[in-house]
Amino acid sequence: MGTESKYQMKVVNGDYGYVLEDVPHLTDYIPDLPTYDNPLRSNPAYSVVKQYFVDMDDTVPQKIVVHKDSQRGVHFRRAGPRQKVYFSSDDVHACIVTCGGLCPGLNTVIREIVHSLDYMYGVDKVLGIEGGYRGFYAKNTISLTPKLVNDIHKRGGTILGTSRGGHDTTKIVDSIQDHGINQVYIIGGDGTQKGAAFIYEEIRRRGLKVVVAGIPKTIDNDIPVIDKSFGFDTAVEEAQRAINAAHVEAQSAENGIGVVKLMGRYSGFIAMYATLASRDVDCCLIPESPFYLEGSGGLFEFVKKRLREEGHMVIVIAEGAGQELLAAENSHARSEQDASGNKLLQDVGLWVSHKIRDHFEKKLKTPITLKYIDPTYMIRAVPSNASDNVYCTILAQSCVHGAMAGYTGFTSGVVNGRQTYLPFNRITEKQNKVVITDRMWARLLASTNQPSFLSTKHIVQVQKQQHDNNGNEITGKQNTSTA
Repeated sequence: MGTESKYQMKVVNGDYGYVLEDVPHLTDYIPDLPTYDNPLRSNPAYSVVKQYFVDMDDTVPQKIVVHKDSQRGVHFRRAGPRQKVYFSSDDVHACIVTCGGLCPGLNTVIREIVHSLDYMYGVDKVLGIEGGYRGFYAKNTISLTPKLVNDIHKRGGTILGTSRGGHDTTKIVDSIQDHGINQVYIIGGDGTQKGAAFIYEEIRRRGLKVVVAGIPKTIDNDIPVIDKSFGFDTAVEEAQRAINAAHVEAQSAENGIGVVKLMGRYSGFIAMYATLASRDVDCCLIPESPFYLEGSGGLFEFVKKRLREEGHMVIVIAEGAGQELLAAENSHARSEQDASGNKLLQDVGLWVSHKIRDHFEKKLKTPITLKYIDPTYMIRAVPSNASDNVYCTILAQSCVHGAMAGYTGFTSGVVNGRQTYLPFNRITEKQNKVVITDRMWARLLASTNQPSFLSTKHIVQVQKQQHDNNGNEITGKQNTSTA
């Protein structure tokens, strides 16, 4: 990723194994910047708060489950308002851009950034960049006001539009300079945040007083370190509608089978949580847990057993599950990517539905009624629910506080229930995945009573991977999910 690792994270060591993985600040490369009293000192909303400024030494631990002789470990800077800010309200010219796929909560984040800048800091110059990264140099901009964005949280999608790809660091930073922008708020997934890191690097190289702040967005919940990503709760809730429909269809027919494909390219969090929430699912298949179809302990055997016992069943499968099985069957198929560099997946839900139908109706001569439901785009396009709306508000406000305080090259995220500022490289270095040797996956297996589908070979591979990732895999998010 070039030279960004040199500047993206400042490491501070303390006593008893304390490590602060800190975010950059404008003063790291622009000395003697003037400071201003935080306008929140005179804000009526904050007048009743006992301690509304965050202490400069406040940090949040990444790992909260420790032993009595454990080292203090990695910490991140706590988010929140500071007593001094590095921007005069009249001088701030902010912009907001949304990139990548749709996700519930995008409009809520846009709304809350605009409202936070205006209501808390008196900033009235906010631009919306239309159409993702390429909008900086190839699209129009719109002026975002509190009145314009006031009701957008009630709608799905993003009022700014979005796209994949289109990242050209030089053109983007040139546009930022041309518009006189000094605060850039970037909402997107790991690919988008990698792009934000390049923008920060170029801005720093040019010595510009411009903050680059990110808000992580992925409906799959696969960004590491943070507890969860916004839109995830809504996705799990909305997935219940599809699962309920599949259950009704399956229950109403002889040997009825409902197959629901949910999002989860590399991580099966939506499928896992939707399954646990539903209680109507008999089998959950995710990318992290390999499965096979035929033979003892395979999927076909379990389907046959469940139909014999219950007369119907529901299968939830994440879109990234079983891709190695499809690849083995279609070895001649070309591996293609979307504009973000993500591998284009084959439709595993449709494939496994055909396989089940062929096995039972052609091989076993057993009639079945199978219904396949893919609610992907219905889930992505809905407005965020109450829980996500609150979460989006907190993320956006924390992001604005950090930008006004002069922090840059950071992402706003919740770690162990506390708002933090995270260096870009910490959330882009890998993807968070379901750990199938962990308690949460065991809870799912206990709920569905499905087999693990793991062969001895798979078990050895999983245990080795878990051992190799020990100390890195147990992040804030994983702590939250396995409590």
